[in-house]
Amino acid sequence: MNTPKPDKRLTVMFLTTSMPVGGAETLLVNLVHGIDETLFAPEVICLKEPGPLGEVLAQEFPVHANLLTNKFDFRILPRLWKLMRDRQADVVVTVGAGDKMFWGRLAAKLANVPVIISALHSTGWPDSIGRLNRLLTPLTDAFIGVADAHAEHLVQHERFPQDKVHAIYNGVDTDRFTPGDKKAIRQELGIPTDAAVVGILAALRPEKNHELFLHGAKQIAATVPSAQFVVIGDGPRRADLEQLTCDLGIADIVHFLGSRSDVPEVLRSLDLLALTSHNEASPVSILEALSSGIPVVASEVGSVPETVIPNETGLLFPPGDTKAFASAAIKLLQDKPLLTQLGAEGRQRVIQHWSLQAMVAGYQSLIQRLYNQNPSNSTQPDRHAVPGTPTASSTAPINT
Repeated sequence: MNTPKPDKRLTVMFLTTSMPVGGAETLLVNLVHGIDETLFAPEVICLKEPGPLGEVLAQEFPVHANLLTNKFDFRILPRLWKLMRDRQADVVVTVGAGDKMFWGRLAAKLANVPVIISALHSTGWPDSIGRLNRLLTPLTDAFIGVADAHAEHLVQHERFPQDKVHAIYNGVDTDRFTPGDKKAIRQELGIPTDAAVVGILAALRPEKNHELFLHGAKQIAATVPSAQFVVIGDGPRRADLEQLTCDLGIADIVHFLGSRSDVPEVLRSLDLLALTSHNEASPVSILEALSSGIPVVASEVGSVPETVIPNETGLLFPPGDTKAFASAAIKLLQDKPLLTQLGAEGRQRVIQHWSLQAMVAGYQSLIQRLYNQNPSNSTQPDRHAVPGTPTASSTAPINT
């Protein structure tokens, strides 16, 4: 049994590798910010460097970083064990697969943490589950998928027990991501006010398939002469992708913005968002665009069809099909009334189903329920009680 703490809140430690600017990392920031601090005390563990978002989060919450020196640094286990014991963790949530999922759960078990949860965010790399991580399934109280189809994938393909799998939908701040003025960012980038602007918001990594986006951009521009393209995000593929725009002869109409702190404003400047990934679960970029009143053209992968609904919030195309992507984008860019209608419908659906408040409530409910069910806490059922918490969907300084 854990030693009683003066602070009656549940200490919840979210464990990840690092926090660069990306979809999963942004979700974690929003979750930590949104959690009820009268009931829960959130902390973040970054096995490696904190990254830009970790640095920002550390201004308000405890962030522990630089615990892992290399892939074969087995001292990570005693370091994590000591940290979890010292911080008297009540709940550990590993975010993503790989080393963090393995070492985080093993250390939490050795530290007698009452609740161990693994949250996953995609249906392939980087969240494919290896043999070692499957071996720790009995130590895990819950696995979280970000959409219904993603939860089904975790059961059918990753072979996690169905009674341990929960769907908690990704959520965005609908007060921050709103429709608005398109002119400011366009003026900054030198894009004409009346241009047809297509954007992609994704880390520049191979699985996001920016190559298809750029090849499609060339086809779109041939039919829609005013078209310009915005690439939001950064990553290891940037130099190769910039070279590709030169090879395709479209460098003058493609704008690489890198990581931006003003993503809501950038999204508002678009007419259409594209997602061309090889695999996804429920991308937060889609929700942010729809919340901003921007329809989406996306590859039909993972749980994307739950948010990109043909002729209601956007259009889908077969993954890897450049011609189909370009045709879908052209159809919407040439039909302004339809573009506006899909954007308005998309925002309403996000407000109803994929809000930040709903995501936070889902995590809080699941955490509290699992904590209350833990036999080691049965002698003190009122400790950290959270009265009236809704049910989950479907079912400081940086330490160096």
